[in-house]
Amino acid sequence: MILGIGTDLANIDRIQGTLDRFGDRFRNRVFTEIEQSKAERRADVAGTYAKRWAAKEACSKALGTGLAMGIAWKDMSVTNLRTGQPVMHVTGWAADRLKEMTPEGYEAIIHVTLTDDHPWAQAFVVIEARPLHDAPAQP
Repeated sequence: MILGIGTDLANIDRIQGTLDRFGDRFRNRVFTEIEQSKAERRADVAGTYAKRWAAKEACSKALGTGLAMGIAWKDMSVTNLRTGQPVMHVTGWAADRLKEMTPEGYEAIIHVTLTDDHPWAQAFVVIEARPLHDAPAQP
């Protein structure tokens, strides 16, 4: 079952302007060390940060809270599998909220997808609840 859906659209030029103006202060407030490492070694640094910004916004919406209700930016982070597929991780208050909204007997799976086409970066997050134990096979 679907527990939550969120999306966000971020302007890459706006993120570049924020990086230019606030630099490490912005990076360290919003992004984990892993996210910063990934972004800083990419050709499109601002685009990489913008996609992760959008993912955090989308995740907070899927959690049903937005960022105003106590979730910290770093409570949500994006890494990538070897295949390049993005993976959303939640800690702190975001993890608590995810646990609270997940029905007993289910596990929550967070799906995230990212895309960009300058000057836009976009993310979609879907939170799915899967039964912990599959129903027995029917004969």
